[in-house]
Amino acid sequence: MANQAEELKLKANEAFQANKNDEAIDLYSQAIALDEKNHVLFSNRSAAYTKLGKYEDALKDAEECITLKPDFTKGYSRKGAALSFLKRYDEAINVYEEGLKIDPSNQQLKTDLKTAQNDSKKPSASPFDFFSDPKFQSELMTNPKARELLKDPETAMLMKMMQEQPNNTALLQNPKLMQLIGIGLGFDIGMSDGADVKPERNTNSTPNKVNEQNSAEAEKEKGNEAYKKKDFEAALQHYDKASELDPKNMTYYTNKAAVHFEQKRWDECIKQCEQAIEVGRENKADYKLIAKAYARMGNVKAQEKDYEAAIKFYNTSLAEHRNPDILKKKQEVEKLLKEKEKTAYNNPELAEEEKKKGNEYFQKADYPNALKHYTEAIKRNSSDAKLYSNRAACYAKLMEFPSAVKDCEEGIKLDPTFLKCYLRKGHALVAMQDLGQAMSTYGKALEIDPYCQEAIDGQRQCSIKSNTDPDEIRKRAAADPEIQQILGDPSMRMILEQMQSDPQALRDHLQNPAIAQKIQKLIQSGIISTR
Repeated sequence: MANQAEELKLKANEAFQANKNDEAIDLYSQAIALDEKNHVLFSNRSAAYTKLGKYEDALKDAEECITLKPDFTKGYSRKGAALSFLKRYDEAINVYEEGLKIDPSNQQLKTDLKTAQNDSKKPSASPFDFFSDPKFQSELMTNPKARELLKDPETAMLMKMMQEQPNNTALLQNPKLMQLIGIGLGFDIGMSDGADVKPERNTNSTPNKVNEQNSAEAEKEKGNEAYKKKDFEAALQHYDKASELDPKNMTYYTNKAAVHFEQKRWDECIKQCEQAIEVGRENKADYKLIAKAYARMGNVKAQEKDYEAAIKFYNTSLAEHRNPDILKKKQEVEKLLKEKEKTAYNNPELAEEEKKKGNEYFQKADYPNALKHYTEAIKRNSSDAKLYSNRAACYAKLMEFPSAVKDCEEGIKLDPTFLKCYLRKGHALVAMQDLGQAMSTYGKALEIDPYCQEAIDGQRQCSIKSNTDPDEIRKRAAADPEIQQILGDPSMRMILEQMQSDPQALRDHLQNPAIAQKIQKLIQSGIISTR
């Protein structure tokens, strides 16, 4: 159910970013029904309610968020915002101050607190106070024409300025703002030039805002320089200043997260990433930036060896933006998780019990059940070569010879001197009619034990079968690189041709040790037969 709730949350986040707030609220509500203890879901739904001007609902969700997780500062930010829109400024100020007690360095709370303090000092009597009226804002957000107008950054900025400066009548000279007022009050003022109501290019913010953004970028560059020099405290100071000047730019928060990552301050890194994502969502940041923040959270969890959480964050990052590097990291962590689970499952004592059960079933000729217990034994102790050997014997009885060969090879990797694995591999290869490989395998067994009768008999059997089967001889030659090299030597080809016309020439050539060794190899492999 938690996974299903997470999927719904991701869909809701996408709807929220696309300004489909009704849809986002519905999806968040579905997720809450599955995971009612998830504080983030209430925080996110509160934000969606705020966008729709449903401040009472936003306030309820923010309070529930704080109840579920009292140290989650974003909950205080949500509650303060709802109270501010309801013009309950004193309460909002108290909420922001409570949040700052938890995280005194939280720039978003500082900025919101300052705004609430300024709003509380504003004169209330103004003919345009309705801009801050939740009912008026709700009517705008539910009006299709108004929503279309507010997609234009300039119109949205003008509305915000009117909320902050209701006595600034100079703003009313802008025809876009007048048309928005007309729609909100129920009459259509229209555009003076008769143009369609469509989003236009942003004509940039006020000069003061631009200056602040430029100053913020300058601070960021200073922070970057300090970061490169590994002067992390100085870097943090510059990034803090940048986010104070321009709190709507999520990059400054992700940069702070990068510093905390280098300092191995994992909790702080996660906190900054979460804040970056919230700021990014609210200000429609590029999906790539959102993805980067999630990926950094994944990196933190990977460092903490919480691989499941790391994979979750990487998946979320990839859902935002498919980055090949992040995909590769995710795959690496998945391998680490698999190894971790494998190690956690390892238990030699239980493996021994399973092996005994497998032996009992094997003696009863109940090979499927024997196979099942040998397999479980290998899962419990994958470093025991005997277990692979036993399962290979089981596969052979079940006529699954390729699987028997594979298990023997695994056993040989673990213990290159384990004779039984070579013998069982040889038998399986003979059954598969791969006589060349079988003979080679028996040869390796004889290197371990020159007097092993089973290996001697196996090699003799292979030799008899090979010498009476020309196709097998050619097959073995094609599979043996050493034989191919001998047959590809022009001088050896000439010698072999001479031997066919003059068999007595063999004696002369055998006087040369190098040629004798090659001829002997061809005889052993069955390429040359002697009578």
